[in-house]
Order: sequence, then structure tokens, then C-alpha cells
Amino acid sequence: MVIFLIFTGVVALVVYYFKHEVRESYVYAGQKAAPVKTLLLPVPIRYKEILQKYFAYYQKLSPENKTRFEKKVVQFIYGKRFIPRQVDEVTIEARVLIAASAVQLTFGLPNIYLSYFTKILVYPNDYYSSITKRYHKGEVNPRFGIIVLSWQSFIDGYIQPNDSKNLGLHEMAHALRLEVMIRSEDFPPFEEEMLAQFDLYAHRICNDPVFATQTFFRPYACTNEHEFFSVAVENFFERSEQFKKELPDLYQVMVKLLGQDPLVL
Repeated sequence: MVIFLIFTGVVALVVYYFKHEVRESYVYAGQKAAPVKTLLLPVPIRYKEILQKYFAYYQKLSPENKTRFEKKVVQFIYGKRFIPRQVDEVTIEARVLIAASAVQLTFGLPNIYLSYFTKILVYPNDYYSSITKRYHKGEVNPRFGIIVLSWQSFIDGYIQPNDSKNLGLHEMAHALRLEVMIRSEDFPPFEEEMLAQFDLYAHRICNDPVFATQTFFRPYACTNEHEFFSVAVENFFERSEQFKKELPDLYQVMVKLLGQDPLVL
């Protein structure tokens, strides 16, 4: 009887492992096929409706650029696995808008889809980390290729479009910068010289007494170069005119880095 139970348990584990591996293989294959699926399949009407109703950046684009934006959104969605946490599912609206935040950041960078990060974890609200022992709104984990977001905080970032606090843009900026470091050979548009100039400005603003007197960026930006980049991205899109007026040289570096100017969509 004991032998039978052990044998049954082993068989069950093997079957579970096999099913898991098959499922993961299908997911992986689907992600790798994202560019082809994007070319062959039409953009769902529902996606266009969501973008037109909720996403201000998209609304400002020309018809031609709207089409290009939609395609990038679709490819981003096809290339990621959206994983619900403490909720039953990641809704279509959430998938489209999260993808749109990534596309907004990378719209001027052809063929960049943050492809190193294959999983998007979505919590309904701020979540507790057993590692840091505190609550988070979002994070990027390069070790496992994961972007984590609080849906409520994500939405708040777009509901208040001029406060220079946007979780989606902030975390996508972290992902972009980390992917540049991990896969630098795949990022010819992200020029090394421009990034070096950006980091030089970050150092001066955070360490030079003359620059440090300016209060355009919130203090959190000076935590490190990664946070400075993410905070700069938030301001680049949400306070473009003021950014250009107060820090014109840094603004132009951002324009060259991201291949776009929010003031000239």
C-alpha cells in the first residue's frame, strides 16, 4: 500500500511537471512570435477604444502615428505575460494601458519593446515585500525579468497628469535603463555618449551646490542614477515646458536619448 501511494505521488508530480513545462513552452513560443502576430493580426478595436478614451499621449498623435502606436502596444502585449496578484485577472484595460505607458516611453526608439522583461505582475494596490519589509507601489526585478505594478498607483499617475509622479513611466524607465545595461548591443539608438552626458547632469544637479539649489526635481531623484533617470522621465512627459525652460540642456539630452520631444508630438 505504501509503495502504491509513493508510486502514485511520483506519477502525479511527473504529470504536473510535464504539464507545467508544456504550458511554459506555449507561453514562451507565443512571446517569441509576438512580432509575427503583430504583423498578421489586426489591432483589436477594443484596444483602440481604450487608448482613445483614456490615454492622452495617444490622443495627441497624428493618424499615422496612432497606427504605429497601436502596433507597438499590441506587440508589447503579445510579448509579455501579465500575471494577476491578489486579483482574479489582469483586465484588457489594464493590459492596454500598461503597454501604452511602455510604448509612450519607447515610441521614439524603433524596435524597442523591453523584451528582456517578459512578466508583468499586477497588484490591485500597494503590496508588501517580505524582502524589504515595507510596502511598494512598483519595482523592476532584472534577475527574473519582472516588472511589478500597483494598479491603483498606476491609474493615479495618469489621473494626475501634471504632478510629475507617474508609476507606469517611472517603472518602465527603470526597465529601459536596466535593459540597456544588460543588452547594450541591442540599443544603438540609446547612444552611450548621450547617456554619459545625462549621468553627468545628474551628478552635477545632485552634488554641485550651484545646481543643487534648483528644486525642479523632487529630492528622491538623487537617490542614485537609476532613480534620477526615472524621475527625469516623469518630468519629461508631465512637465515638458517647465523642464525645457529650467533645464534646457538636460531636456535636449532627453530628447536625443528617447528619440522624441513631447512638445512636438
